[in-house]
Amino acid sequence: MRLWMIGCGNMASAMLRRWLDSGVVAVGNVDVVNRGDRVLPGDVRQARALPDGPLPDVVVLGIKPQQLDEVAATHRGRLREVPLLVSMLAGADPARLSAAIPGPVAIQTMPNLPVELGRGVVAIHAPDAPTAARATVDRLMAPLGLVQWLDDPARFATAGALSGCGPAFLFRFIDALAAAGVAAGLNASDAAAVALATVDGAAAMAAASDRGPSALADAVASPGGMTRAGLNVLDQEDGIAALLDRTLRASIERGAEMARG
Repeated sequence: MRLWMIGCGNMASAMLRRWLDSGVVAVGNVDVVNRGDRVLPGDVRQARALPDGPLPDVVVLGIKPQQLDEVAATHRGRLREVPLLVSMLAGADPARLSAAIPGPVAIQTMPNLPVELGRGVVAIHAPDAPTAARATVDRLMAPLGLVQWLDDPARFATAGALSGCGPAFLFRFIDALAAAGVAAGLNASDAAAVALATVDGAAAMAAASDRGPSALADAVASPGGMTRAGLNVLDQEDGIAALLDRTLRASIERGAEMARG
């Protein structure tokens, strides 16, 4: 697969690193256009302009949403004959992408950072994409982790916020769990190591189990025991469920604001 990437920041670099490691693309088949040189996986080619020669199978937009009009004005003519335009721009749906860069089939995605490890989530929205385009995108995204096509824009926005913002929320939880350990008497390094290993192991257990997380939590908690006492705090009406509901809704609402421009 031949790939052009316009913009290659943290998320795009994470995806590129996994694509190269998995073999879905080769270093010699990737060209990156950046405003300035960056340290890129595999030392792939990078320049200020699109390369001459054959067109790629896929163009990936890894720019900031506010740069779309500028990039479109600069590269629209060259991109008109490209078959697929895959975007990770928050708030830019396929209709907006096609209006800015007409010609390619426009695919809206929202990946999260664990894609670099092949354990990420890629939410995809392109309700009018033909079968062949979907197959190409599936082949490109498969090494990154869980791939979910969501034709309903509201469901895509929710899934994208949950997966895209979720790692940051979980990182905050790990920090808070470690801080609670420090407050209870552990030193900072021990608390951080225990909190991280606990979350890592619990997540792996949940992924491998045929029981849901709620059932697993109840299985850990003996009636009247230590775990149940802690869960009683988390399960209060204004506890963790209510907090995460507010947290996710704030992210979804901000995404909607960005989509409206």
